[in-house]
Amino acid sequence: MSPSEPAAPPADPSRTQPPAAPARAELGAPERPSVWYVRLVMLAVVLAALNLRPAITSLGALLEEARTGLHMSGAVAGVLTSVPAITFAVFGVAAPRLARRFGPGAVVCAGLVAIATGLLLRPYAGGTVGFLAASALALIGIAVGNVLMPVIVKRYFPDRVGTMTGLYSMGLAIGTSVAAAATVPLTGALGGSWQTGLAVWGVLAVIAVVPWTVLLVRDRGRARPGGTRRDGSGAVPAPAAEPDRPAGKIVRSPTAWALGGFFGLQATGAYITMGWMPQIFRDAGVPAQTAGLLLAVTMVMGVPLAFVIPRLATRFRSQGPIAAVLGLSGLTGYAGLFFAPAEGAWLWVLLLGVSNCAFPLALTMIGLRSRTSAGVVRLSAFAQSTGYLISIPGPLLVGVLYEHSGGWDLPIALMAGLLVPQIALGLLAGRDRTIEDETGMRD
Repeated sequence: MSPSEPAAPPADPSRTQPPAAPARAELGAPERPSVWYVRLVMLAVVLAALNLRPAITSLGALLEEARTGLHMSGAVAGVLTSVPAITFAVFGVAAPRLARRFGPGAVVCAGLVAIATGLLLRPYAGGTVGFLAASALALIGIAVGNVLMPVIVKRYFPDRVGTMTGLYSMGLAIGTSVAAAATVPLTGALGGSWQTGLAVWGVLAVIAVVPWTVLLVRDRGRARPGGTRRDGSGAVPAPAAEPDRPAGKIVRSPTAWALGGFFGLQATGAYITMGWMPQIFRDAGVPAQTAGLLLAVTMVMGVPLAFVIPRLATRFRSQGPIAAVLGLSGLTGYAGLFFAPAEGAWLWVLLLGVSNCAFPLALTMIGLRSRTSAGVVRLSAFAQSTGYLISIPGPLLVGVLYEHSGGWDLPIALMAGLLVPQIALGLLAGRDRTIEDETGMRD
């Protein structure tokens, strides 16, 4: 693996100006954005990222309490841990169409409103059905954010895809780990009710809506007829909605399929981890609060690595070897979890935390495997929707195996076995090529 320039920007002798130029020329924008506007977009991206996982990891920390309170069986709890993947697959497909019609920023903002509403309502919705319905509302918001955040990164920061993907991934990892670690202590501090411990995360989503609303108000003013102006600040109007232009079918791209499979298998491992890891440790004799903290350590590993890995990935023509290293780390962690879950718990969660950084790698490869923002929209929707469809059976199967086998040996063996094809698909998805070249999509 030899260092080289990032694969995503189009080849050009200057190597600096052209990556940004197409997006800005397409928008008719000035050359440079104002500092405050860039910072506002960065703040909005980070706050959105912080809200894309607490709905899942907060529930993982209190799954046993929620199961008791809602009278769930192990199989139903397995369905509950599969709901994120189902929702992401179904509603992720709609994200590009919604973005073309309303603009990606407006769709992300609406998604954050859905997250806030769902999280505030679900603990008090009454019964399992209401809980699942409110959870699905929050997850629909997360689904559109999952697909559109790489698009926003590519379009607002086309010459800094690695850096901004790293910042976004780091925010996502922080939100994931904080929710896992803080949910149990917060529940105790707020009176011991699991409903309150889950509902409190809706407040974070409400906060995230604010900068996105400011961006939408500002950009709507600039989008009015005659409203585009140059006021000396160099401000850049927000990207317009993506035109719905004909393109080659993405299903013809081997890279898109490999990336979808890689994304699906890493998502399977991630959602099994977020949904079931605390229970694995609790069944091994680890106290509930410590089990939540162990999950948080797994997630918090993504904070530094989610920033480093995307930047590292853009320096190499092939990202496959990085995918292989992450997969091997996961295999080692699962082996330890199989033979000595409590004794080596801290080491196993560190190794699994490294393995879970396949997610920011997958996001980075989405940006690198397409030359244009339009291609990124299609590839992001295809890879994530296909990937989440692939990941649906995993958490459910773990729940069924756990209930019927009475232990974790079979579920852990399944988790480890899935890493083998994940490594193989990562090697294929990481090859230096673009979907435009494979399908004939127009730039």
